[in-house]
Amino acid sequence: MIYLRYLIFSFSLIYFSSYSQNITIEDYNRAVSYTSSNRYNKTVFNLNTPVNWFENNKGLWFIDYSKEGKTYQIINFKDYKVTTLFNHKKLAEALSKLLKKDVAFNNLSLSNIEFESENRLSFKTLGNTYIFNLISYELQLKDKVTQEAKNQFESQSPNGKWIAYSKNYNLFIKSTETNEEHQLSFDGKKHYEYASYYGWFDKMEGENGERPKHFSVNWSKDSKYVTANIIDSQNAEKMYLLDWSKDSLYKPKLLSYFRGSPGDTTMVRVKPVFYNIETKQEIKTKLPITTHINTVSIRWSKKSGLCYANYKTRGFKNEFIKEINLTTNTERTLVHETSSTSIDNFEYSILEDKGKIIFLSERSGWRQLYSLDLKTNKTKPLTNGNYHINSISYLDKDNGVIYFLASGKFPDVNPYHQQLYKVTFKGKVTLLTPEKEHHQVAFSKDGKYFIDNYSTVKIPTKTVLRDSKNGKILSKLTQADVSQVVSKGWKAPEVFQLTAKDDKTTIYGAIWKPSNFDASKSYPIIDATYTGPHTQRFPKSFDVAFYNQSLSELGFIVMQVDGLGTSGRSKAFREHSYKNMGANLEDHVLAIKYLGKKFSWIDTDKVGIFGHSAGGYDTGRAMVAFPDFYKVGVASSGDHDFRMEKVWWPEMYMGWPVDKSYQEASNITNAKNLKGKLLLVHGGLDDNVNPSATFKFAEALVKADKEFDLLILPSQRHGYTGKHRNYFIKKRWNYFVEHLLGAKPIWNFNFNTYE
Repeated sequence: MIYLRYLIFSFSLIYFSSYSQNITIEDYNRAVSYTSSNRYNKTVFNLNTPVNWFENNKGLWFIDYSKEGKTYQIINFKDYKVTTLFNHKKLAEALSKLLKKDVAFNNLSLSNIEFESENRLSFKTLGNTYIFNLISYELQLKDKVTQEAKNQFESQSPNGKWIAYSKNYNLFIKSTETNEEHQLSFDGKKHYEYASYYGWFDKMEGENGERPKHFSVNWSKDSKYVTANIIDSQNAEKMYLLDWSKDSLYKPKLLSYFRGSPGDTTMVRVKPVFYNIETKQEIKTKLPITTHINTVSIRWSKKSGLCYANYKTRGFKNEFIKEINLTTNTERTLVHETSSTSIDNFEYSILEDKGKIIFLSERSGWRQLYSLDLKTNKTKPLTNGNYHINSISYLDKDNGVIYFLASGKFPDVNPYHQQLYKVTFKGKVTLLTPEKEHHQVAFSKDGKYFIDNYSTVKIPTKTVLRDSKNGKILSKLTQADVSQVVSKGWKAPEVFQLTAKDDKTTIYGAIWKPSNFDASKSYPIIDATYTGPHTQRFPKSFDVAFYNQSLSELGFIVMQVDGLGTSGRSKAFREHSYKNMGANLEDHVLAIKYLGKKFSWIDTDKVGIFGHSAGGYDTGRAMVAFPDFYKVGVASSGDHDFRMEKVWWPEMYMGWPVDKSYQEASNITNAKNLKGKLLLVHGGLDDNVNPSATFKFAEALVKADKEFDLLILPSQRHGYTGKHRNYFIKKRWNYFVEHLLGAKPIWNFNFNTYE
């Protein structure tokens, strides 16, 4: 009896040491309340306000959200006043009567709103278009216009005289006047197809399934020439999937798609071809035959027989814009970008009427604007400095003005907060949004106005209409309202900065704390990671202020940080990750240690990590490269070995040809190092990041005799949706609750606090 009591007592000690903290259903309900479906425009409002410009350029409409519901508002460019677009109750009554069902006046769902006349409004709802009289409140169904379905396998020339189409894998044209048919190509065959294109998600069913049929040609503006691509899949290898998700099938369906992996030579090849419509003959050019990741794109000039070709070489170290003259069969290199690493996000516009090409380049070490003179072939910078231009927002070709968003221009502004500028073709730069916050803009079609949603992760969003000439605020649309969640204890994420692993560069991040945060307690910290070199994780604006709040509510501090190797800063900053993505988490480790020293309530002995896609790779990498630091990880849809990934992403950031750096960065080859708790998750039908690498990682962990967990969602692709998404979130939350927090997880809680 004494021995039995001792066993019971020992078991109790083991049980309670395993679940050392308590968690309640109230904690889960609070976490659920911060999920996007239960939060956005339900407890927090107008975090970002999109607008819709009327076709007549006389105004715009938008939706103002509040706890009372949705209100459709209008701004007329005559006086810039914000007014209600229509009588919501009258419209709801009219819709209820016409549709024979109750329609709530404060929850109308309308789109495609336009003025038919001064007092008649047209809109679309529930698949139909209606006319609403703003004076009489009469509502009627707009006459349905039956449109003939466009034949997607043919293309009419701009002058209407020719129809291009494919037959038996060859390109044909036919006269619309005589119906006379002309065959332009003659060597087309299955897997060597003219006037087709490579579809990134083209699926083939069964062992010898057919690739979906495609058709595409590109007519010159004067209809005298046509260009198309030959899609050559004769030697291309496939990636495979097994579809287990069909309830009516008891054997999996085999799916495949053409997709190269890094270093592959057996890929879909793409060859551009050109034809003279008058002679019906092919015009040979010197343009290269490329792979499906670096195809040649063609833009036609207004001048007959002239076009512009843009393409990258494999490995992404060279990018060209060339002028191709089909009448003289000559070519001229206009822009040749080079890099010892890779060229990413090259962007350009051809302004023939101005005799210029405007493009963004990192040739100075910072992404800046340049202008090429088409006559002299000379290039000059339009902007210069140690800052990053994110994008061209609008081109005013008539007045020679370029509007662009840039970050890092001023030392007293966070380098991730972008502001809007304009620059003339002569290089005069003007700041249009002086507020030291992050600006997200959208221009009217005529370029006279732009909408500005500006905020930081701590400062709520203001949405205003501004004059594009000088940035003057003409009207205030909305302001974010988070008073409901603030009253319940929510606080915005806390921004931090520290020095990176190079001992000189400042890096930035943010942490989320639970709304019932208690500084006397000790909290595990979770790294919400994604170190893909093409993006950023620093929360720049207020519309992302709630992203990690749900997980934090379960008793965690959640961190996001951008270490060296990510985008949006200098070229050198990003290139820290080139051929070295396995080291991208070193700054994350530094950040967590820094936070642990700064805040007594962060427990750096309990560090977790999660991420999706490239973040899934990061998570696996954390667990095998830093096994004594990261204790718990949830890796979803991860590309755990870049040699098994889609070809362009690794070759862009890990280099080509494939070398030993791929082996060193692989989670699979480092599986033997795992010490902590790892959950691997993948969608069975993921045709972006093929699940094979997750399976191979799992196999390596088994061979290394490492304990881990594996969840396959058979019907899901790269992103998880519906019930599957909720199931995954439950698994992720509870994995951290059990293994990092040390509490007993709860499974049966409801995700739908708002029905």
